[in-house]
Amino acid sequence: MAKSQLTLYAGSGDIYLRLMESADTDKIITWRNTPRVRDNFIYRKPFTKEGHLSWIRTQIEPGHVVQFMICETVSGRAVGSVYLRDIDQEKRLAEYGIFIGEEDALGKGYATQAARLMISYAFEELALHTVFLRVFADNAGARRSYERAGFCLIEGKREMIETEEGAREMVFYKIEKE
Repeated sequence: MAKSQLTLYAGSGDIYLRLMESADTDKIITWRNTPRVRDNFIYRKPFTKEGHLSWIRTQIEPGHVVQFMICETVSGRAVGSVYLRDIDQEKRLAEYGIFIGEEDALGKGYATQAARLMISYAFEELALHTVFLRVFADNAGARRSYERAGFCLIEGKREMIETEEGAREMVFYKIEKE
């Protein structure tokens, strides 16, 4: 993937987003394979370089997914990733996802700032009308972050997911362009 010039700044925020590049593969693999991150995803199989490069080829390059790196404004260090997947231009909707990979970046509000930037990107640049997400009901920190970013719980929409630990409840959130 060619190096992109697209960078979204969070105004005076602590983070900015830049398009993920092939060169970020090792970092993404490391983060996604840590138990803290992996355990909050439905897909829990080990991430590999081949699998991630296939994701870039089959999902990002054709435009089904837009994925950014979350970077600290002061240092430029990448600390996580945020993405829109299953982008449907006809229905004007996409699914949102995020993970903070660096332990020392947790609890700083980066996820909320990144969500707000992605929501703006989805509505302004992609002309989407709805962004939704799925999250395990017991992931209280993520749920608070989504709510601070403006996502609203979709009442009554729940799903049970079988994991290695047993069944876990998943809830859905959405935000719509006003």
